[in-house]
Amino acid sequence: MRAVVCALFAALLLAGCGGNAEPANDAAAVQVHDAWVKAADRGMTAAFAHLSNRSDRDVRVTSAAAPVAARVELHEVAREGGAPTMRVKPGGFVVPARSDTELTPGGDHLMLMDLTAPLAPGSDIEITVTFDDGSTLPITAQVREFPGADEHYDGGHHG
Repeated sequence: MRAVVCALFAALLLAGCGGNAEPANDAAAVQVHDAWVKAADRGMTAAFAHLSNRSDRDVRVTSAAAPVAARVELHEVAREGGAPTMRVKPGGFVVPARSDTELTPGGDHLMLMDLTAPLAPGSDIEITVTFDDGSTLPITAQVREFPGADEHYDGGHHG
């Protein structure tokens, strides 16, 4: 009997150590690294980060919010007429299964619009991203100096 109890206990321990369980929701599947936002006194600015999806399914960021901005849009940079132009990214950002997505200057990024206060270098701001399944992930982003990527904003397209 003792051998049976020990065998069951060992099996339970091994099952618990597997660690391959799928995260409960999209937010739990994503890890954020090196989140930062461009310093700005007023108007708008952009936030960037490295997103890693640890799950076996694609996840999609569909919206974002930040206390320092009246609104946050998910943007891409597209070449229109030779000039890079920022615009709302239809459908949001996909983070593929077991892969990474970069939010970068000159590429996909979060656009913080109608800032409510200046963003000084060295400070931190909070941004909350929302996924397709409704789950949310708070992100702390450091404010940094950055000269920009010379994009133009296509302000006629708001999501």
